[in-house]
Amino acid sequence: MDQLVIKGPTKLNGQVKISGSKNAALPIIAASILLNGKTTIKNIPEIKDVISLIKIVEDLGAKCSFKNNIFKIDTSKLKNKNPDPELIKHLRASILLIAPLLVKNGEVRIPHPGGCLIGARPIDVHLEAFKRMGAKIKNGGKDYYLKADKLSGVNVTTDFFSVTGTENVIIAAVLSKGQTKISLAAAEPHVQDLCNFLNKAGAKIKGIGTHNIIIDGVNKLSGIEYEIIPDQIESGTFAIAAAATKGRVEIDGFVKAHHESLLSKFDRANIKYEFLSDHKIKILPTNHIKAIRIRTEVYPGFPTDLQAPIAVLATQASGTSEIYETIFEGRLGYINELSKMGANCVVRDAHQASITGSTPLYGTRITSFDLRAGATLVIAAIIATGESRLDQIEIIDRGYERIEEKLKKLGANIRRVSLKEVE
Repeated sequence: MDQLVIKGPTKLNGQVKISGSKNAALPIIAASILLNGKTTIKNIPEIKDVISLIKIVEDLGAKCSFKNNIFKIDTSKLKNKNPDPELIKHLRASILLIAPLLVKNGEVRIPHPGGCLIGARPIDVHLEAFKRMGAKIKNGGKDYYLKADKLSGVNVTTDFFSVTGTENVIIAAVLSKGQTKISLAAAEPHVQDLCNFLNKAGAKIKGIGTHNIIIDGVNKLSGIEYEIIPDQIESGTFAIAAAATKGRVEIDGFVKAHHESLLSKFDRANIKYEFLSDHKIKILPTNHIKAIRIRTEVYPGFPTDLQAPIAVLATQASGTSEIYETIFEGRLGYINELSKMGANCVVRDAHQASITGSTPLYGTRITSFDLRAGATLVIAAIIATGESRLDQIEIIDRGYERIEEKLKKLGANIRRVSLKEVE
């Protein structure tokens, strides 16, 4: 286990290139199991979750290579077997393997997935959809067993906008018999990217980017070459970091169409920026940051994954900012860590908090409890006076590719040390 040591305060300046989307890479890698022949996927981020999923796919018999952010897979020797529970139990994205393995093998046994401790994320939406499509399901307590000779298209209306639920149904439906209609489908950029990937391989998916998706089943999918989109959350995180430090940062991979809600908050907070192209933004220094109100929503609303990072911006804003987390009930754990650093925060309940600023932050020892909270505390440490030591940074490595290297290039005083060095 490592620790990040960060000395501040620092104004970030320079240029940063955003990595490929974590949330697009994972379902696309899972879906690639269904493609015949060889597939090449470019712009895959080299992060722990991706590496863990590739290990699982390799264990299933697929021939894979991953180098220089290019993932290649050949599924011609894929085995009719279940994924290794030891490889799969700590990876939330492993739930995305249910659909391709069920379609490919006619059955799958998979343990309940792990992941960040940010609240309950039930898989009822997935299971109910598979059941409607013709699968028989048994819950063994610690794992799920699904069996289906052939899935059939149905109308699926989810209880809520489940991202992985939508992705799993899409993956299952592309080779199913007949037509599948998904109402209340998630429409996030990475869901759209999955659909575009499958369509290029021969799928017939309509309604991409809307909450009503129609899928006509096809007989086969062919291997392709594809490049995934930049990471919406990483680009948003770096934009927030630049704004919070009152720096001047050019971000290559900030897709304007993906960030309407964030840009709206920037406008209200008086953050200055200019677009150099549809995929490149420059954050400019802002002397007077205004308080804002954040309410997370399904896309195109404000993303839950940026709720924690923008809280650091709120600590530097004049007035009281309100945060209302509507997606997960365990996502405000980082607030206590910000308070340790001097932030004026009040947690009202599992979903609501307020932050009053502007307040100076001071370096101390803090802990990352989940992926996005970890990035949040990195930003806080950069603007804080003195030295901060951030524990459990392996959680950050699950979703951000070489984050400390990118921040160093922007001027941050940040280094990674092992706990043995610290002790």
